[in-house]
Amino acid sequence: QVQLMESGGGSVQAGGSLRLSCAASAYIAVSSCMAWFRQAPGKEREAVAGYQIGSGRSNYADSVAGRFAVSQDNANNTVYLQLDSLKPEDTGMYYCAATSTRWFGAFCPFLRDTYIYWGQGTQVTVSS
Repeated sequence: QVQLMESGGGSVQAGGSLRLSCAASAYIAVSSCMAWFRQAPGKEREAVAGYQIGSGRSNYADSVAGRFAVSQDNANNTVYLQLDSLKPEDTGMYYCAATSTRWFGAFCPFLRDTYIYWGQGTQVTVSS
């Protein structure tokens, strides 16, 4: 069983930056996927980024491509989400998630049901 814990959320003005962290309690196997989702009030939870452990391949939702970036720190089982050029519409609770098995696709999926492990979320608020 893997536990995920997000941190790094906060309140920023539009155009600002944040770096979110997702620390895993145990080793995440190579070729597993980790993903970042977000949920705004009254809206569905949506994927914003996927990251394949080991290969480092990442994929992004169109709404965040070019502004968000995922990276990994192998030493401490942590995945980061760098959020730049933030917009008010980026406001929401951000969750990290991980698959329990290796993923052999070219890119990590954005389907919620693919992910077994979830963190509790960290709030990001962007003011205009």
